Amino acid sequence: MTSVRAFAVTAAACATVLATTLPSSAINSYNAAPAPERTEVGALVATWDDDGDPATPDRADWVCSGTMIDADTFLTAAHCTSDWPENVRFYVSLDQDVQSGLDAAAKKYPGDPAAQAAAVAMRGTAHTHPDYPGPASDTHDIAVIQLPAAEVKARWSFTPATLPTANQLGKLGPQGLNATDWLVAGYGTQEAVNGPGGQTHPGGGVRMKAPVTFNALNESWARLAMTAPQGNGGACYGDSGGPNFAVLGGKRVLAATTITGDTPCYATNVTYRLDTPGARAFLSPFVKLP
Repeated sequence: MTSVRAFAVTAAACATVLATTLPSSAINSYNAAPAPERTEVGALVATWDDDGDPATPDRADWVCSGTMIDADTFLTAAHCTSDWPENVRFYVSLDQDVQSGLDAAAKKYPGDPAAQAAAVAMRGTAHTHPDYPGPASDTHDIAVIQLPAAEVKARWSFTPATLPTANQLGKLGPQGLNATDWLVAGYGTQEAVNGPGGQTHPGGGVRMKAPVTFNALNESWARLAMTAPQGNGGACYGDSGGPNFAVLGGKRVLAATTITGDTPCYATNVTYRLDTPGARAFLSPFVKLP
């Protein structure tokens, strides 16, 4: 299994946590569609040092996905905000096509990563779970970016995602979760494509969505099937931290966040449950919990 932070390198190299290079749509290409209506779903953008001189950042790119869970709190994964150079700065964009925006900004502001990031995103402050990385039973792979609420409101219009109530997935159990409609969203790359140089993952940087189906539930994880014959799509590199919505009690709920999956991005999305005591304890200082 490998984390699905954004990478433009081989699948084996993607298992490392710190990105060395990043990709330039997203969610698997099969059974997927653009998601302009999911305005609460955003991309995590970073600026950082890439030439050994930490005095100034020299790189700007989108690196993960996430979701606004109130007016100023962006939920993502801890592995998206960890193990960066000291001068990393995090930004959040709710634009539909972040990659095109960054490409245009790179031409307009050559050599100025901060200006490039600011053209598409808003700078925030990262708060990573202090116990990340934890044990396999609960890795504490959760983080938030706090943003200036007034500036966010002036720039984007969205309705924050609804979080689950305590143990809402557990109470439903496998039978109830099997009958639930699930949807994954994010900005990540597509499934593996074989080429002369090996496997690559094309695309990325555009907000997409795809149906997934329930597979299994345990203490901290919900496993979701991404298999094409069942009509599913799924997550891939760059979808880390992004939402997995479930329709619970007639309401679309942000049930879990994308964390990892199979290397070619064909079969399983392993997601971090948001209804557990650990997830709720981390989120409680930042957002009002249901």
